[in-house]
Amino acid sequence: MRRAVWFGGLLTVIAACTIGAAAQIGGKPTTGNPTPGTEQPAPPNLADRVTLIGCLGLAPKSGGGQSAEATDANTPSDSRFVLTNAERQDRVPPGTGGSTLAAGASSRTYRLEGIDSQFSPFAGTKVEISGEIKPPSSSTPGGGAGDNVSTLLVEFVQKIAPTCL
Repeated sequence: MRRAVWFGGLLTVIAACTIGAAAQIGGKPTTGNPTPGTEQPAPPNLADRVTLIGCLGLAPKSGGGQSAEATDANTPSDSRFVLTNAERQDRVPPGTGGSTLAAGASSRTYRLEGIDSQFSPFAGTKVEISGEIKPPSSSTPGGGAGDNVSTLLVEFVQKIAPTCL
């Protein structure tokens, strides 16, 4: 008799958990912009995607007398980190890297666009980076990584050596 009561109690607990979990799954699916009033980024252009190996470092400071302002490590930027001694790798999925912009990317230095906290652990190391090539800009706000340098919108970073040799 005790077994039957214990087994019945166990079944009751399992049924209650199942009903509770099912209630959380249901509901109306949300669509559209998750943050009203905030423009969402454009989807990546796969034809502009490239893979590079090089040394990830801090961008040179501009010579102007800019005030030192605190920067948030979770703020996207394209002026704080650069990839130097960059060598292009031909390891990209089929259908990517075929645009004229990506095919013409042969620079040895790239500004890295992304969230600073994504790059800071890799500063001073040799990395493999994949991302979307953006056209070179003729003027960089506040100087930063230099003029006429292509920008790589970073999607993936992997350390391949502890130092840049």
